[in-house]
Formats: sequence, structure tokens, C-alpha cells
Amino acid sequence: MTELYPSTPTALSRRTTLRAAGGGTLLLGLGLAGCRSAVSETEAPAGKAATEPRRGGTLTVAVNSDFTPSLLFAQSGQSLQHRLIYNTLTRYDDRLTPQPELATSWEYAKDGRSITLKLRTGVTYHDGRPFTADDVIFAVKNLQNPLRAAQLRATAAAVVGFEKRGDHELVLKLAHPVNNLFDLFEFMILTDRNSVEDAVTGKKLIGTGPFELTKWSPGAGLSFTRNATYWQPGRPYLDAVEFRVVPQADALLSSLRTGQSQLSYSVPGKNLAVVAGRPDLTISEYTTGGGAYYLGVNTTVAPLDDKTVRQALAWGIDRERILRQVLGGYGLASATPWPKSSPAFTETGRTHYTYDPGKARELLRSAGHSRLDLPLLHINLPGDTAVAEAIQYDLKQIGVQVTLQPTDPATAQKNLISQKMPGLWTMGHSFSQVQPSTLAVSAYPFNEAKNTSKFRSAAYTKVVREAWTTPETGARANSLRQQITDTLLDEAFIIDLVIRGSVQVAAKKLHGVTLNKFAYLNLDDAYLAG
Repeated sequence: MTELYPSTPTALSRRTTLRAAGGGTLLLGLGLAGCRSAVSETEAPAGKAATEPRRGGTLTVAVNSDFTPSLLFAQSGQSLQHRLIYNTLTRYDDRLTPQPELATSWEYAKDGRSITLKLRTGVTYHDGRPFTADDVIFAVKNLQNPLRAAQLRATAAAVVGFEKRGDHELVLKLAHPVNNLFDLFEFMILTDRNSVEDAVTGKKLIGTGPFELTKWSPGAGLSFTRNATYWQPGRPYLDAVEFRVVPQADALLSSLRTGQSQLSYSVPGKNLAVVAGRPDLTISEYTTGGGAYYLGVNTTVAPLDDKTVRQALAWGIDRERILRQVLGGYGLASATPWPKSSPAFTETGRTHYTYDPGKARELLRSAGHSRLDLPLLHINLPGDTAVAEAIQYDLKQIGVQVTLQPTDPATAQKNLISQKMPGLWTMGHSFSQVQPSTLAVSAYPFNEAKNTSKFRSAAYTKVVREAWTTPETGARANSLRQQITDTLLDEAFIIDLVIRGSVQVAAKKLHGVTLNKFAYLNLDDAYLAG
């Protein structure tokens, strides 16, 4: 069997059979412009070369919102802890080449209609039960379940059959070729099939990961202890991990400065300068998994059903000011969702909408409007509020008065999924950092079949479906990606503003921390020195 439909932007010329190597953790950095202290897979974090891994200790992570069990299978701001409890089948390196995790090798059929996985042996769940092919079958079927909130359901649904060849070899049979199967494999957490209903209520979370959840205190945080039977020998180094919920920006900064916490991805961009000069803290930007800030538009609310009005909004927002003042310069102002590393990225697309309030007012007048009054929902966290306030200020200059509707993160995410947004909303999206087709078939704001904006187009559906089932390389793939981008820019039902990375603030004594493409925190190799 050969890999006819490669899973990376660069087609492989040899037969693809990948084997597990070592068990080391890969850092996934994509190198966006504006990175202040970017960390890459080939670059050791500060101080690592001078120290040897040290066993023991408790790492405290400051987060600005609580764990939401009902969103366990959806990628969101509450996904940071996933990789502590659960493993995935594979993980990407910084070139979108899949690397082994619980799948040790794989081979595609020549027609792209099946893939054979060899699974890691000797892996057990936290309750001692062995990991087998049945757990992979369950994980795929679980994401196919419409009762689960899960963005990659379309890709999971493409799997229409399973052939077990013993406990540790499995053939997945596909209804049609897809080019984002490894996005699914990195996104899909391998939960214990016997306790999944307890997991989605927060009662019991059992995985094969490096840490076991010992306590969830709603509103306060999560507690984890080291998994003594983890399949990677000698890992993890840490004895325990604590997630502390600190929603106020000042209190979160104080916890880092005083050493009460040693790691956070929740420091608002405008506050990063406060910690940038401290000798005991480091700032690193992972330009993967952070996604982008955007302005969403409900196309069923008049006059937002007119794309001329939507385009006016796109011209009326100063993206560079949001990047500078709200994100502290970490990221990339962009009218499209694609980071520079994406094969869908073009500079022309990135700069398609620049700040031009005069043009915005002209478009509104041409559509018959001199003033509009609209609601704007946003998450009531400091960074999100700052973005919403910047949008409010800019739109006021073109005659669009917006009323802010602050909403807690869990409710905002549920409204996004259930298509219950008002005329305008602003949030962050992900899924542009993996295979480009995934964004339009899986991300709630962009989904061609059912998106939060309630935008439908037969032409959009056609090009998205073709892009999803076409190999990722070659002229045809490039053309399809461009057509998707052109549709997003022209229809403006999602107005991208700033590509952002996950900015990590950490104690200098902390080493070996990584994130995967979906911003799952990986602490397999993490340790506290000194």
C-alpha cells in the first residue's frame, strides 16, 4: 500500500510507513511575523542546554477560564489540559508531517480509501485497562455522534468501516479520500470508552496520558498527579500539575511575578510588556494553535444579509492597531485566516482589506445606510474585551454603533455551536494552522454545511468539498484553496482581523513545555530546574 493522498503540504516520494521514534516531544512552531521570542522544534528553550532534567515538583498553570466538561470533544479555550490526561494517535511536527504517538506506523491504500494503523503496545489507561484497537474505533464513533460538540465530525464521518487485525492493528475504511485525516488523529483524544458519560459531566476523566486528574474544583481549577505507569519510560518528570483559574488580568500577572504560578497562556497582549523585562520570566510565542481573532456576522439579520454592508465592516476595522495595542505586537494583521506557514497563505489575501474608513462609509451609503445600530457579543475576558472595544471604536467612526454584550466563555462557545449569535460577535477561531480544508469543513464559523453566520452557498460547498478530497499538492489544490479564500473575502460572513499565536509566559526555571497544533499542553518532558 502507498500513500496516494499525502497528509502534509509536501507530497512524499517514498512509500509512507512511519515508525515510532524515541518518545521525545516535538515543539510545533510555524514562524509568524511579529514573533518576539519564537521557539522552534530545533531550538532548545532558554536554559535547557545548561541543565539536566530534574524529577519532582509541582507546576502551577494560571488560566483565565474554567474547564467545561460538555466541551471535552471540541477545540476551545478550555482544551489546554487535554494532552495531560489523554494521548492522540499522531502529532504534527512544524512541517505538518505526522509523527507517531499511540499509532506507531500507518499506510494508505493506493486509492486513498483506507488506512492501516499499527498501534502502540503496552499502553494502559489510568484504571489499568489495556489500550487496544477497540478504543480507536470508539474514539472515531464518538466524534461521529451528533450529541457531541466536535468540530472534526465531518472527517470522522468519512470513516465508514473498521477492520481489526488483532488488538493493535486497525484498518479505517473511508467513504472517499480526505486530505486532513491526520488533523483528526491529532485532534481526537483517546478517552476511556467505559466512562465517557462521566467524562462529559466532569465526574471522571480517564486516559492514557502522563497525568491523572485527581480533582476538579469548578471555578477554581484542576489538580493532576503523575501517571506512574505512563508508556514513555521515565516520563513525566513532574510529580503534579495544578491549573488555577485566575480570570482577572492583574491577579494573573501577580501570580506569575510572585511565583505562585510558573506558566500561563492567558496574559493579555497589552500586558506582556509588564513581564518582558523580568529576569525570572520568559516570553515565547507558539505560532500554532492560537488561531485568529475575527468579527462574525449573522447573515440572516438585516441589513447584514447584504454583503456590501459586511464588506464595509471589513474595511472599517484597523487591524494593525488591534495587533499593536491589544496583542502587544504578537501576531499578524490579516484579512484571511491563514498563517504564513499555510499553503493557503498569500500576501494579497492578507492585505485584501486594510483600514479605509472612507471606503467603508461609501459602501454603507451605496447600500442605503448612514447609521446602523447593532449588538456585538464578546467573551468577558480581558483580551477578548479589548478586541471588542477596539472594534466598537472603529465601527463608530463609520456610523455603526455597536452595543457590547459580554458573555462568559462557556455560554459563548455554546451559542457559537448552536448558531445563536446576535448580529455581530467577536471571538477567536482555530483550524487554519492545519490542513486548509479542515477550516471550511470543521470550524464552526466557516463550516460549509452549517456555520454560525448561517451563510449558505452551493458554490462554497462545492469548492470546499472538492478541496477536502483533493491531494494537498499541485496546481489543482492551489486553485481550490484560492477559491475558498476568495469566497471568504468576497462574502465577508467571517471577517478575520489578526492571526495570533499562543504566547507563553513561563518561569525561567521551567523547561520542556510544548503545545500541539490544537493548543493541547504537552508536559511529557517538562521539568522545574533548581
